[in-house]
Amino acid sequence: MNKRKVTLAAAAAGVVTGVVGLGALAMPAGAGQPPNLPEVDAQSLVQSVLTAKPGAFGGTVEAVNSLGLPAISGIPQLADGTHSARMWSDGEGRLRLSLPDGQSEQTIVDDGTTTWSWDSRRNEVGKLEHGQNSEPQTSKADPVATARELVAEIQKSSDVKVDGTARVANRAAYELVLTPKPTEKTLLREVRVAVDSEMRIPLRAAIYTNGTNAPAAQVGFSDMNVGPQDPALFKFTPAPGSKVVEGDKEQAKEHVDTVDQAFTSAKPQIFGEGWDTVIGVRVPAEALGQVPAEGQGLIEKFTKQVNGAWGSGKLFTTKVGNILLADDGRVVAGAVPEQVLFDTIGQVK
Repeated sequence: MNKRKVTLAAAAAGVVTGVVGLGALAMPAGAGQPPNLPEVDAQSLVQSVLTAKPGAFGGTVEAVNSLGLPAISGIPQLADGTHSARMWSDGEGRLRLSLPDGQSEQTIVDDGTTTWSWDSRRNEVGKLEHGQNSEPQTSKADPVATARELVAEIQKSSDVKVDGTARVANRAAYELVLTPKPTEKTLLREVRVAVDSEMRIPLRAAIYTNGTNAPAAQVGFSDMNVGPQDPALFKFTPAPGSKVVEGDKEQAKEHVDTVDQAFTSAKPQIFGEGWDTVIGVRVPAEALGQVPAEGQGLIEKFTKQVNGAWGSGKLFTTKVGNILLADDGRVVAGAVPEQVLFDTIGQVK
């Protein structure tokens, strides 16, 4: 199973909004009167997003979740509330991300040949040379790259239009709206993406569900400076005393690729496509027994007991999707009504 396809399918399903390290956001600072911009048709705008080569920039990415997700140790960005991160790009493939976590911080640096991942809390550094994996690790945490790939994935099953303009982080942008086609079975009403009028990169993405005018999930820039960035930002030297875990070792893969490793070991299966994509896995029985007490407590607190012809299990519900965990280790998730999960779980092998 292609890891990127799994990740994008999950993102399109709307149930892993926080894999990029963030969740969702309200209107960012810098918003103002909509700018006057030349008209552009929707398909041309989509194509420009997919083919644009962004120049150098830096900025603050802010997020505000209202998905109803609990706080989980180690990934606070998934919990409801406001979160922020800093990112810098040199426009040539080098990238730096700074993800605060309370009193600690995770820093990811791609210097063009090596991806470094530093966890200040554990004082541990993951080191992965390019070529040791199918893709740079920073692509999983880069909100710009993730938004572009999400547009590429869901526009195939969407009605697409340009709905005016906006000002995001004091940048002029077009509002691109992707709406599920009538045949799609999904809890989502639309995804709105503010596209920078010059660089053609997503500045803000918001997910709307049926029956509400407020975004359930939104992430975007609150400030941005366009132009050359300090070259020192894209260099990384492990601090004295820190533990460096090389990328060709299994523990390094676990350090920088925890989510994908979990998906891969569980052999994910994808059912359907587009907005009503469902991801299914069968978790090994021994893995179920290794869930820490904190995780078990969250499962009990935030799920409800359900059953059907497929068996019995627990259902976890958010505003943008559902996750069904069967007692026998089967798991299905998607931005779909629970009945779709009930109808799909029997296909999980």
